Amino acid sequence: MTLTADDSAVLAKTRELCAVIAGDPVFLGLQQNVERFLSNDEARLQYQSVHERGEELHHKQHAGIQLGAQEIREFEAAREALFENPLARDFFTAREQLETLQKEITRHVNLTLELGRVPSEEDLSEASGGCCSSGGCGCSH
Repeated sequence: MTLTADDSAVLAKTRELCAVIAGDPVFLGLQQNVERFLSNDEARLQYQSVHERGEELHHKQHAGIQLGAQEIREFEAAREALFENPLARDFFTAREQLETLQKEITRHVNLTLELGRVPSEEDLSEASGGCCSSGGCGCSH
């Protein structure tokens, strides 16, 4: 039997973790915020327009073309309007929190595989470049 066999304890616990995540009320709320945004054509088009305009300005700048004050103001106004849209704002917040969750889970699993044991808070702090890894916080490490 391998660690990745369908009947392994590792995959059973992985499925259990997935079930806990999928049933978590906070996760469900974040998912709803994403779905509300994705199902709203107006909000999606507003986001797409700002994103495409930002890419266009970035490419112009990268090509050495000086951006005009008017086009910068127009882009900033469109971006501000996007962030004032509650659907878009909730979407961005949800996306950020979901990405953070994914990174945290990945960090814990990666450290476990690296260390061969469950990482301690100190291990996690050191792995994330916390002050303890540099000794700069005055702790006794």
